[in-house]
Amino acid sequence: MKDELKAIFTIAILYFIIELLGVTCPIKYLTGISCAGCGMSRAWLSVLHGDISMAFYYHPLFLLVIPMIILFLLKDRFSPKIRKILIGIFVGIFLVTYLIRLLFFQNDIVCVRPSEGIIEKGLLFLYELLSSHIG
Repeated sequence: MKDELKAIFTIAILYFIIELLGVTCPIKYLTGISCAGCGMSRAWLSVLHGDISMAFYYHPLFLLVIPMIILFLLKDRFSPKIRKILIGIFVGIFLVTYLIRLLFFQNDIVCVRPSEGIIEKGLLFLYELLSSHIG
């Protein structure tokens, strides 16, 4: 359990540092495409402010984090087979919800805007740089 708490603490510190740099989602920052967890932080902040409806708006699976953390912290109390099944269910629920949000509910939280990602911006910069030297 000590290693699990270290992992959670390390992830929290890294997330805090990334947030301080103004990058709310590394995947969205790089690709311009929201990740499956986009909106989760805002959902939990809404819960802390007592606004459950906004929490569901930001990420409808925010409550699923609680059983995921319990499974992670108490993994030794579950058989490996049960752990795999539960993880598979969690991943499946997240993927289905992600695809539904991405395909049918695009907004400022969940979006596909590759032109806003640093990868496309970098590629366009390289293209312009090369074409100005070649042409």
